[in-house]
This record gives sequence, C-alpha cells and structure tokens, in this order.
Amino acid sequence: MSRHDRILFAGDPHGNFQPLITAVHKHRPEAVILLGDYDLAMPLDICLQEILALTEVWWIAGNHDFETPSKYKNLFHSGLADKSLHLKVTEISGLRIAGLGGIFLGRVWYPPQPPKWLSKQHFIQQQNITVKEANLPLKYLSAIWHDEFEALKKLRADILVSHEAPGSHRHGFSAISELAAAMGVRHVFHGHLHETYARTVKNSINVFGVANTSVVDLLGNPLE
Repeated sequence: MSRHDRILFAGDPHGNFQPLITAVHKHRPEAVILLGDYDLAMPLDICLQEILALTEVWWIAGNHDFETPSKYKNLFHSGLADKSLHLKVTEISGLRIAGLGGIFLGRVWYPPQPPKWLSKQHFIQQQNITVKEANLPLKYLSAIWHDEFEALKKLRADILVSHEAPGSHRHGFSAISELAAAMGVRHVFHGHLHETYARTVKNSINVFGVANTSVVDLLGNPLE
C-alpha cells in the first residue's frame, strides 16, 4: 500500500480528459478521483471509456456540472453515476475517502455567514409553489447545504476531496478546514481554483490544490 501513485487526483478537466487518460496509461493507478467541472458534451463514461478497464473512476461534481441540463445529465445519469463520492466515505485502495461536491452559494449558504436555508426541505417549505427536491433548480442542486455538511462532519476519513478550497487558499473557506479537522483527515485535495499548490491548515492537515487538467499523486506531486 506504499505506492504514492496508486490513487491519482484529477483537477477540473473542462472537457479535456487527455492528461488524465495519459497518466492512467503511464502509472496504472488502482483508482482515480476527479475533482469536478467536467463540461461534458457526452456521458462521463464515454469520455473515459479508454481507461475504464484499467482503473476505478470516482468523482465529485463542480459548479460547471450544473450549468445546463445536458451537462448535469451527462454526469449524474452517466454510466459512472454510482461512482459519486459526495457526502459519504468510501474505502478506495485501503484509504477512507470522503467527498464534498458543489460550491457555497450566497442564496443558500456562504460561510462565515449563517445559512439562509438550513436544508433543502427548509427551502422548499418556504416557497409559494409546490417544489419537489428532485425538481430543484440546478443552481440550488449545485449548492453545499448546511445540514448535509454537518452530517458529513460526523464521519471519519483519511482524505477529503472537495471542489471548494479550504482556508489554505485566499479564495477558500475556513468551514472546509473545520470539516477536515472534524473528520480527522490527513489530506485534502481540491479543484475549482485552477492552481496547484501544497499548504497546511489546522491539525497539520495537508492541503493540495490541483490545477485544471492537472493530475497529482497521493503526495500532491504533479504527474507528467
């Protein structure tokens, strides 16, 4: 279990999956984890069909994946729909990986401000028309909701993958640093901000930002 490239983390592809495909062919990881913003013109499994027999593929969603119904469908209704890591802990290659997709949205919750809505149900109950959770506007589905975030805090993991950044980045959120500390993780990998870097936050948690189309290993090292 000492191979640092047994799990790879891929930054926002924005439609360009070739660097990830190349990295899988070269390093033969046991699994790859995608950090959001795919801008899919076709289902995710079709985009990655060249590597599906070579490695496990796991993912979280980014804000771009909710921009249009087709982008949403090509991810959430793809052949890899069951590989979402969002709001749960999954054992991958001997490590417990927690996932937090989506973004903080001002109309829902934007830390450090208190949440405008405590949950999707809270929001739905205050609407003047009947709305079912499955029919929420895509913008609201892209949001990080306070109650789901708090439930994730109660789980334990080795690694947290998120689209939003922790407080390690000037555009990040201390709330995600607090989440990582509460879960007892050792490492956080995030996308969204298109910057590869390594820093630490509270409890000596290592944070690795992964730039768009970049691929890094378990130590945060960018791969060719």
